[in-house]
Parts: sequence; C-alpha cells; structure tokens
Amino acid sequence: MQLLHIHSQNPQLRLIKQAVEVINAGGVIVYPTDSAYALGCALGNVSAIERIRKIRNLDKNHNFTLVCHDLSAIATYAYVDNPTFRLLKATTPGPYTFILEASKEVPRRLQHPKRKTIGLRIPDNAIVQMLLQELDAPLMSVTLILSADKVPVADPNEVSELLEKQVDLIIDGGFCGIEPTTVVEFVSGKPNILREGKGDTAIFK
Repeated sequence: MQLLHIHSQNPQLRLIKQAVEVINAGGVIVYPTDSAYALGCALGNVSAIERIRKIRNLDKNHNFTLVCHDLSAIATYAYVDNPTFRLLKATTPGPYTFILEASKEVPRRLQHPKRKTIGLRIPDNAIVQMLLQELDAPLMSVTLILSADKVPVADPNEVSELLEKQVDLIIDGGFCGIEPTTVVEFVSGKPNILREGKGDTAIFK
C-alpha cells in the first residue's frame, strides 16, 4: 500500500501522476473530497468495484457515484434537460450528488437496478480536480464509511491504520470533513432533495 501526502491547496503533480498510475493499473484508492474521504477506482474495473463493496460491506443494490472533473462528462453519462443543466452549472463544483437518468454509456451493473439512474458528482477539491484531469476519466466512488460507523473516517492516519491491507493507495490530503453531500434527484424533471447535507439547498427549492 502506498501513502501519498499531497498538499490540499497546491497538489504536487508528480504525486498525482503516481495516483493515476495506481488507478489505471486496477487499484483501489482512498482520496479526499470537499465533504469526506472516499473510496475510488477506475470506471470499468469490475474486480476493483467488488473490492470496494467488500470494504464497505455493500450489497449489489448500493449505488456508486461517478465522480467527474466537470460538466462535460454529464452529457456522456446522463440525460439532462436545459433547466437541469443550468442548476448543475450553478452548483458545481460543490458538495452535491446528483441522481440522473443514466445514458447508454453507463454499464447496467452501475445503474440503479430498477430506476436506471446514476449518481454524478463534481467535488470542489483541488486534489480531486487535478487527479480527474490527469486521469481523463471519471472515478467510480463511494464515501468512506465503514460498516461499524455512522459517519465517514476523517483522519488520514486512522484511514491508513484501518485500510492499509485492503487498498492500494491512500492520498493524505489532511483532515477531511464528516458531513455527507446533499443528494438531489432530477429524474422527475424537477429537483427533489433526497438528503440534506453539506451545501446550500435553497437553489433546489
């Protein structure tokens, strides 16, 4: 397991490139976001996704989130109308997870089994932004909440102690928050707040 100490405001490009190599080689990583630490892997890597399910003790119905660099990925992975796009543009990057109708580019196993939806997220975090830019692809991701806990693990030292034998890389970006993202569903055409978390929700009401 590698542990990289990356500056939260001015990420070191050479370390970001090391992280990208781990992801492209099929690795599972822990990385900071604008809300909490998360587990991530490459979009199409089935074995890495199953490893994350095992770490989190998730069943087959748990939705992963596509973590994207910017809104250009939205058109590839989800169907959105113009009013929805304007709301996404006004609130990204930020601590929001958007539940959208999945496009045909999203493998079925990654969609909600009944509703055919996908979660998309664009975090406001310098490390993740540079990581996604270098990766040039989204990350499949879930928040790092272990089965015995109710809140995410926030201390990178604790993350290292707990997961050193289960992940391939931990990015230490400093102490991270424990407040989850606000989850907004757009499937019905109008925004529906499924969970109020970090981030202002007034724009969706």
